[in-house]
Amino acid sequence: MTEPVRCPWTKNDALMQHYHDREWGVPVYDSRALWEKLMLDGFQAGLSWRTILNRRDGFRKAFCGFDPQKVAVFNEDDIERLVTNPEIIRSRQKIKAVINNARAYLRMQAAGEDFSQWIWAWVGGKPIQHVGPVPTRSELSEEISEQLKKRGFSFVGPVIVYAWMEATGIINSHHPDCFRRHILAADTSTTQ
Repeated sequence: MTEPVRCPWTKNDALMQHYHDREWGVPVYDSRALWEKLMLDGFQAGLSWRTILNRRDGFRKAFCGFDPQKVAVFNEDDIERLVTNPEIIRSRQKIKAVINNARAYLRMQAAGEDFSQWIWAWVGGKPIQHVGPVPTRSELSEEISEQLKKRGFSFVGPVIVYAWMEATGIINSHHPDCFRRHILAADTSTTQ
């Protein structure tokens, strides 16, 4: 049996192929899951996604399953505990951003803005089917980044936001020959 054609970034890496084949680019509509993925993309900045995947369970444990209610009340003692935790990326700046972003997420919720509805409204509720060379950022990721920052989020620059939008299926940027592109494109909407 021949291997299916995948996006080139999966190479011959079983972990990356598994992630690619089962998660990457699958539309996520759950607000908490979207927030978790945005936080993990923030941790990935400057690193490989493989590093994050290898530590994802550690991140989930350290950040209480990425429950914004629990993370929002983290304090200086929690930050000190996390910067010494070998199961995560021990960046004080990124750890503080997650705590800050839990509070921003909850403020959106309190104001009646559901995180999932808010992000999916940017694309009319359906994934963008990207065609052509894949950028690291776009006008859309710049606008969303700016709006997130206005809502108090940090560590959500346009490159992080673009990667997050790809990972959560807001943008389908699988390679044109990739078998996953065609499966995920069954619910096509816009082309960008």
